[in-house]
Amino acid sequence: MPLVGIEDLSLAYGMNHYLLDTPLRDTLRYYLGSEPDLRGLGKYAGGYLYEVTYRVDRINPPVHIMWSVRGERSDIAWLDPSHRKSIKDLMLDYGVNRYPFQGEGGWHSHYASINLVGDPGLACILTITMQTAYALEKYGGDEVRGYYRNLAGIEEPIMLGATWFTEVQGGSDLGANTTTARMIDGRWVLDGYKYFASGAGLADIALVTARPLGARSGAKGLALFAVPRIRSDGGLNYSVRRLKDKSGTVPVPTGEVELAGSEAYLLGRSNEGIYYTLEDLMVSRLSNSAGAVGIARKAYLEAYQYARHRRAFGRRIIEHQLVRRDLLEMEILIEESLAITHKAIQLFQQSVGDRPPYSSTYHYARLMTHIAKNLTAQAAARVTMLAMELFGGIGFLREYVVERWHREALITPIWEGTSNIQALDMLEAMYKKRAHEPLLEDLQALAREAYDRELALRAVEAARSSLAKASSMSPSDAEFRAKYLLEDLGHSSAVVLLESMASRLGEERYNHVAKMVYNSLLHRRPLEKPGEGVLEDIISLGGGLEL
Repeated sequence: MPLVGIEDLSLAYGMNHYLLDTPLRDTLRYYLGSEPDLRGLGKYAGGYLYEVTYRVDRINPPVHIMWSVRGERSDIAWLDPSHRKSIKDLMLDYGVNRYPFQGEGGWHSHYASINLVGDPGLACILTITMQTAYALEKYGGDEVRGYYRNLAGIEEPIMLGATWFTEVQGGSDLGANTTTARMIDGRWVLDGYKYFASGAGLADIALVTARPLGARSGAKGLALFAVPRIRSDGGLNYSVRRLKDKSGTVPVPTGEVELAGSEAYLLGRSNEGIYYTLEDLMVSRLSNSAGAVGIARKAYLEAYQYARHRRAFGRRIIEHQLVRRDLLEMEILIEESLAITHKAIQLFQQSVGDRPPYSSTYHYARLMTHIAKNLTAQAAARVTMLAMELFGGIGFLREYVVERWHREALITPIWEGTSNIQALDMLEAMYKKRAHEPLLEDLQALAREAYDRELALRAVEAARSSLAKASSMSPSDAEFRAKYLLEDLGHSSAVVLLESMASRLGEERYNHVAKMVYNSLLHRRPLEKPGEGVLEDIISLGGGLEL
């Protein structure tokens, strides 16, 4: 009797998820000038890793081990052996976290790798580790700075990091945090409770926000600390109360962490902690964006392959025009998201040398990150919903992979600040930092080289008009409409970027995609059918997939 494997549950398994994804490869060529070699990771992501993450979600999630057999408190998250192996593979063999520090493509290659990993739980482990590496390398003192090499997978043994900012009473309102920091015998110690602590039981060292005694109230009174798992005397430095039972993101253990006299190392200046924290959140918000695109792509691959296989009313369902329309909508959302995400990555990479007070480049990067995080999360939720629908009834069954992608997509509007938070932070970046001014200047310059210059300039004017309307409103009305502005700026920017891609790469398909973004998404009109040849080229990823 044949054994049932994931190939009986998934139609995207066994495919090289990088080689098939022409839009991702073209986006990297556009921003980097050449294409990094991610073929090995693409094969791994579509094979072994695809099965591991499905198995962890369905069968073998992390387990909290509170006490060791020796009667000592251990507080570890026990992982399936294949789960542990995949983390090691990604860190050492594929160098996912190494790219920003050494290697081809920098942050673009790192986030393209997060895209290919796709699974948000496993990607979260990599991301919180990267956030820790970034902060320690940039702001850490001599005691902890060197750990970034282990967190990046440059040196062994590999280490895992975490970011513990959220508390139960505040959530996204970091100013409401109550964790305190005291200096005792020349060492900082922390006391408090972190409510959503991803990486609990895994992290070797974590970033933690806390308020030094006597510091001002609110977010500007917070400092940022590095907290190791093991104290200087060899004991545990904090305790894990429990792991959360979540709808998705199962591979990353998320728990509640109690800090009680926990030893800590101050990063940078104590009065600038909130700025370091928000800067570090850009790292994870960009990962959220790249991961959302990766989730959408994997759902698309499942749906596309199913549409080629399934027959209804005498034909394969991919031959039905309504199915092609759905695939077209899904692909337009993915390609728009790719362009916006890697634009934000480009700006972040240009600003990583900035420190408080930051330059206009940093504030522009921050604005584009808010736009990308919001737009990609919406796209992931929509694409994965359509993918489930194309499967019909079996798309709602947990045993098949496509159901999980929709469930996983629903975290992306919540993680690292909800869409409401992104909209509020966007307004702050505009009104206080004038971050929209370099945005308009950049779009205007890109429009001059566009494949369809007239369309690109119309998109720039649409962005300018939306901003003018927002600036004429009262603060209350501007806040009420902020998410509409966030969406409009995203769609307008995507049109210009896609037209620039079409011009620089000599690929007319991105001109067609830009037109559909302009008409259907920016102006919210019904999606129009392009010529049959164009339609087939777009939904088959430029010929990467067989019709």
